[in-house]
Amino acid sequence: MAEMWLNETLYPDWGQRFRVARELVRTTSPFQDIAVIETARFGRVLVLDGVIQITEADEFVYQEMLAHVPLLAHGGPRRVLIIGAGDGGVLKRVLQHAAVERAVMVEIDGEVIRAARQFMPGIAGDAWDDPRAELIIGDGILHVREAADASYDVIIVDSTDPVGVGEVLFTDDFYRNCARVLGQGGIVVNQCGVPFMQADELRETSARRRKFFGDVAAYVAAVPTYVGGFMTLGWAGNDPAQRSIAPEEIRRRADAAGVLGTTRYWTPEIHAASFHLPPYIAAELDRR
Repeated sequence: MAEMWLNETLYPDWGQRFRVARELVRTTSPFQDIAVIETARFGRVLVLDGVIQITEADEFVYQEMLAHVPLLAHGGPRRVLIIGAGDGGVLKRVLQHAAVERAVMVEIDGEVIRAARQFMPGIAGDAWDDPRAELIIGDGILHVREAADASYDVIIVDSTDPVGVGEVLFTDDFYRNCARVLGQGGIVVNQCGVPFMQADELRETSARRRKFFGDVAAYVAAVPTYVGGFMTLGWAGNDPAQRSIAPEEIRRRADAAGVLGTTRYWTPEIHAASFHLPPYIAAELDRR
């Protein structure tokens, strides 16, 4: 029998491929093509429109950094909004924080959640059943447009790149409403791509956020399947001191939150260091 390979379609002239042990599901929702495949190296892999989203082998890197960094930098998050993240991994990490009273997750495509729950149940664990979690199948941009002022402490946006279904999550209107619904000390983070290959994503998103937030930055994580170098995670708030908290204080907060000792990538030292960007990334962040 011939070997099966998945060739990722993210870039037209460069990419990666995965040897496929078997395809577990493939479906087309009103929004995108969804597949879960089992691979030899990375375990089960969620693929949307031919682009790798999450793998069982390395999801912890992305999920830990996307969730723990803003929550611990905030220091006392009680209300968290998650947009996208249909695999449930961000929700699981948010709910690890003892102070969180309510985690609202808005995912536009219920078929992504269905596929992840059935074929990748370990990603979210029992997060779906946590009484603090509220799952909304709907439009994240509509949710922030209709939410009350100062209704969230942290907003985490785990979307696809700014094309297709994810495009509206990178607009002025979206960030304007994020700024409005965040309370005192509020923070919004979102994936901003791999700047070695997608520099315009970081550059343009940073420019948009500056219209509505006083402190705009980025931090990095090394995710093996997000090829091309560091993945950047965009950051927007109004207090630059939230990005320069000493590792000792981060460790204290993580211990109080119940996070310390549970991670495989995040540490207080990595947390602090992730905001120190290589010059080639910092240049894109500041470029107008």
